[in-house]
Amino acid sequence: MKFGTIGTSWITEAFIDAANEADNFKLAAVYSRAEDKAKQFAEKNNAPHYFTDLQQMAASDELDCVYIASPNSLHFEQAVLFLKHKKHVICEKPIFSNTTELQEAHRIAEENEVYLFEAMRNIHSPNFLRLQENIKEIGTVRSMMLQRVQYSSRYDKYLAGETPNIFSAEFSGGALVDLGIYPLSIAVALFGKPQRVTYFPVILKSGIDGNGTLVLVYPDFTCTIVCSKISNSFNPNEIHGEEGTLLFGDSGTLTNQALVKTHSDEKVILDTVVHEHDMVFEINHFQEIIETENEQEYKRLKELNYLVLSITEEARKQSGIVFGVER
Repeated sequence: MKFGTIGTSWITEAFIDAANEADNFKLAAVYSRAEDKAKQFAEKNNAPHYFTDLQQMAASDELDCVYIASPNSLHFEQAVLFLKHKKHVICEKPIFSNTTELQEAHRIAEENEVYLFEAMRNIHSPNFLRLQENIKEIGTVRSMMLQRVQYSSRYDKYLAGETPNIFSAEFSGGALVDLGIYPLSIAVALFGKPQRVTYFPVILKSGIDGNGTLVLVYPDFTCTIVCSKISNSFNPNEIHGEEGTLLFGDSGTLTNQALVKTHSDEKVILDTVVHEHDMVFEINHFQEIIETENEQEYKRLKELNYLVLSITEEARKQSGIVFGVER
């Protein structure tokens, strides 16, 4: 399958590196508004074609699929363009700004008989499957403490008076949709829709959340999620059950998993995969769905995308966080 990329940041390079390890997934083209940048990025990554016009790129026969890693607020318009040209779309998280955009994009994808995916790498990894398998070992779940707290170098620019995209409401930024979405996706993929959602953010002058605490209430337990782009944390993630506790490190990679048994305090280290280019797992998963037309698995991912986005949307509404595309 031939793919193109939109975006020239580190995340696009990481996706290309992972694609080089994937099964039959080949870089065909890159896009940048600036021709010099597009040409340099193509040469650096051995792409045979580059574009400075998205309409021309979408209409090209040189690609079957596009990976979108532009600012969040641009995802919807760009995804729809490629879907209408019958290209599969892999969109970097968060897939869109709100559920209205997601529903419309899925309608267009279905109309054009192509697939639309969100690039949420953690839930496609073998480490997530390992975590899922071991939930039963801790008995009845009673609480969860998940986090993604990572100081952003772009916060220094924000403090200096600039407004980087991820700290801008106009570009649909903020801590919850950028980082909180990692632990949120884990919680929802494991336990489904919560009964209630409450968000306690720290709102910056730009109108978005620099950090926040998201509380998901389930019938038998509460999940607390802390996210931040303006501080750091060194605590593990924990899922607490009556028979034991599951621990794991970074919510993006889910490595360093361990099971601590309640009655003996025995700590069992669980095997996890450390992969330099761990986006390869989602790429292979998406390819398998496309090639086998696995509609059941595609439907599961669509429902998960919708549920996660609906929770971040509800949390923003509670907090008065309004994106530019919603004004």
